[in-house]
Amino acid sequence: MAFKIVIADPKEGKSFQKEIESRALIGKKIGDEIDGSIVELEGFKLKITGGSDKCGFAMRHDVHGNAKQKVLLRQGPAYHPKDDGIRRRKSIRGNTISLDVVQINMKVIEGPKPLSEVFGADAE
Repeated sequence: MAFKIVIADPKEGKSFQKEIESRALIGKKIGDEIDGSIVELEGFKLKITGGSDKCGFAMRHDVHGNAKQKVLLRQGPAYHPKDDGIRRRKSIRGNTISLDVVQINMKVIEGPKPLSEVFGADAE
């Protein structure tokens, strides 16, 4: 099972993509801080911020578990209304990473050097 990892560096304002073949992330939740060696980035500390499943449904931090559910939403992630007070029932994925999740979003908490040095200048 390959995960597409999107790692954002808030200091640089850039994000980088990486694919990994690891099951070490299964069972982790949005908000968990992990060691970068799990995603082949030694010395980095990363925080899981979200993701999406194989059908494109977004993960949401306040829905527990890993199942897909229909939830009444009034604001994002997964829903951005144009007017105030509008709510809508949408299908979303829970906050736990499972085999159905394809993309995992993370951000750098701390690291020895900027990600642009690790991935190279042409990785933008």
